[in-house]
Amino acid sequence: MNFLLRGLSALILMIFLQTTLSAQFLYKDEVVFNPKFTAEIDKLGSELYAKTGISLRLIMLKELPAGQSIAKYEKELIKNFSEPTILLTFSEMDAKVDILANPPSLYKYFDKQQVLSPISSPVQAFIVALLNMDFSDMSSGGTILPLLAQKTKDGAHIGKYSASMFNGYADIAEQIAESKDIVLENAIGNANQNSIFVVKLVFYGIILIAIYMYIKRRIFYARQNK
Repeated sequence: MNFLLRGLSALILMIFLQTTLSAQFLYKDEVVFNPKFTAEIDKLGSELYAKTGISLRLIMLKELPAGQSIAKYEKELIKNFSEPTILLTFSEMDAKVDILANPPSLYKYFDKQQVLSPISSPVQAFIVALLNMDFSDMSSGGTILPLLAQKTKDGAHIGKYSASMFNGYADIAEQIAESKDIVLENAIGNANQNSIFVVKLVFYGIILIAIYMYIKRRIFYARQNK
């Protein structure tokens, strides 16, 4: 009987370890190396997978393999997964971010263009379009690139990478959950928008300063001409 109990315990432990090992939703990390970051990604990814059957995996690369684009790298990598899978991939040295879903029908659950938009709000999109006199692309709501574009102090870039990629990862997960009418207990909700709010605040501050300097300069030249 003791032998059977020990065997059953060993089997349960083995199954548990296999489940734990297979739940690596931070599939590759060559950049951050932070156990807390890994745990948060796996916690949210595990819940999403348990409730939807969709595996959302984050790939953090130092650099893409020689001669490979990020799209080609993702297409090769996604062949390793049999379940419905979404890859969110970041390459530090190449300064590239991309999302690939397989099967393609998964795109209906989230807005790839919005997540990867370099612009965080409709107002900012309008201002940028106005400055460039090009209104062909007014996409906004980006949750990754606006944060990645922020300047950081020496040594703080790793924190920027982890914050921006977790922000995008959570955005995709929450959009999928909303599309499927489920609730994610580990969703970050409003906290996801706080960092974007800071980006908007900084952007609008720069715009207001630029407008002020422009008006001040015009007034100065007008007085000089008189």
